[in-house]
Amino acid sequence: MVCVALLSNPKSTGNRQSLPRVRTFCANNPDIFHYEVEHVDQIGRALQTIARVEPAVIVINGGDGTVQAALTELYQGEHFADKVPPIAVLPNGKTNLIALDLGIHGDPIKALERIVEIAKTGIDKHVVARELIALTDGQVGSRPVLGMFLGGAGLADYILYCRNKIYPLGLSNTLSHILTAIAVVLSLLFGIRGKYMPPATQPVSISLIREGQLAGRFTVLIVTTLERLLLGARTTEDARGSMKLMAVDQNGPALFRAVFAILSGRFGTRRMQGIHLEQGDTIRIEGVRSSVILDGELFEASEGYPIVLRSTTPVPFLRLAA
Repeated sequence: MVCVALLSNPKSTGNRQSLPRVRTFCANNPDIFHYEVEHVDQIGRALQTIARVEPAVIVINGGDGTVQAALTELYQGEHFADKVPPIAVLPNGKTNLIALDLGIHGDPIKALERIVEIAKTGIDKHVVARELIALTDGQVGSRPVLGMFLGGAGLADYILYCRNKIYPLGLSNTLSHILTAIAVVLSLLFGIRGKYMPPATQPVSISLIREGQLAGRFTVLIVTTLERLLLGARTTEDARGSMKLMAVDQNGPALFRAVFAILSGRFGTRRMQGIHLEQGDTIRIEGVRSSVILDGELFEASEGYPIVLRSTTPVPFLRLAA
């Protein structure tokens, strides 16, 4: 039995610079079993091999797509006979929301050192339970895709705009996100459209089983099982145990109210006009060519084929701060 099994994808953007250091660290550390894959299709076989060494912790080192595929295979692949070890995620990819939620940030080597230390000295007080979001097209027998953070409506459009229009400019992630935010604000406040501006959002209908329905155009649509939403905002304590949904109407005042409440630390403490905070175990998203992004991967609802989200049973994760 090894302390840590590390699953890496060399082709993820973040690993192009950090993977040589990770390989050297693992080669000098007998407590780590390092397995590399070059495509998500290889993750199932990788986890079969990892299960044989019986690690105390599984660490995922890759982009959003790698994390999503690994979570899906860990939950549905039955490689660990219903005893999946706690999962940690190294800071990688463009967003790192899962890693941040687990207190893992900064230099991946330092994070890996800390994970090995915890695995050797005792993991119990660092294990936290998180539900996953299971996404399907609503068809009987379709295999769910699992993740922890979904962005839809305008947010999905803006993420795609940033990915397709801004990232190719070769700027830093921070500057790319700032430029995207400026473009979004200009389009919302002044209605500026064009080839190099974010697209207009499409109407979407959101149904929460037993909780009612929302319909309209939304600047932001988030569904998550993470404790944090965006900009450091935390979900409310009584919302744990199911998926949390936040939707912001597509108008400037509602967006500014949401941002101000997040920055002032008062988000979620009271109801605000144009801001919808709900929770549920089953959520349906319907619309004509309405896109959603689950942990970095794109999915699209179409007429007659809504996106259906369900929460899973809790899965163990490793949080660095006890």
